[in-house]
Amino acid sequence: MEITFLGTGTSHGVPVITCRCPVCSSENPKNKRTRSSLWILVDGVSLLIDTATEFRLQALQAQIDHVDGVLYTHCHADHVFGFDDLRVFSQITNRSIPVYGNEPTIGEFREVFGYVFRKTQKGGGKPQVETITVDGPFEVKGIPITPVPVFHGSLSILGYRIGNMAYVTDCSSIPDESMKLLTGIELLILGVVRYEPHSTHMHVEQALTLVEELRPRQTYFTHISHLLDHEQVNAALPSHVQLAYDGLCLQI
Repeated sequence: MEITFLGTGTSHGVPVITCRCPVCSSENPKNKRTRSSLWILVDGVSLLIDTATEFRLQALQAQIDHVDGVLYTHCHADHVFGFDDLRVFSQITNRSIPVYGNEPTIGEFREVFGYVFRKTQKGGGKPQVETITVDGPFEVKGIPITPVPVFHGSLSILGYRIGNMAYVTDCSSIPDESMKLLTGIELLILGVVRYEPHSTHMHVEQALTLVEELRPRQTYFTHISHLLDHEQVNAALPSHVQLAYDGLCLQI
């Protein structure tokens, strides 16, 4: 399995518009964060988790040449607004791309991108997709995937487990039943926005407590705000817990 962090930033991205803080002004490229999404290649199957606002630029940078499925965590703008740029992948294959999510996500997704699902004039084209609601394990081209229900504040969203890797972002709490789904993972990718507590996201201390409970071999934080400097935070974290950065590629 090859994993590429296409983006690792919060909904604002980093630098934040108008901000002149040390992280937003940093020359360290690892402090430049587009909105969060992930690309996974496993046995030749190409999967995305979310299509972030900058997905077109991310796909060009990563040289993505095909997409077999998209796993959506939820339908907030920073996680879905790159959706239209999937159209080139469906045009190349002349096949619909399956997109997955829980019932609230798929319902809202079909409203936000209503133009895709109704007859419109011909023009530059639009993505050809098949929306699929999931509430339990499923497969994409033979790759088993387990959705992991978590809470984003009061909103029920999904993380995903593929093999011994789990991706859980925009999460403020994890139900006991979902904790069982994360047992035995070796790689945890976890959304963590800042040091201070947050009502709808995990903060550093809360995330470290979760890591101690799950005990994965390696953890990477993503969905990172401009309140966390890459080098400073990494120096303070345990060696098995690190901040991810845009373009980071892992082989597992």
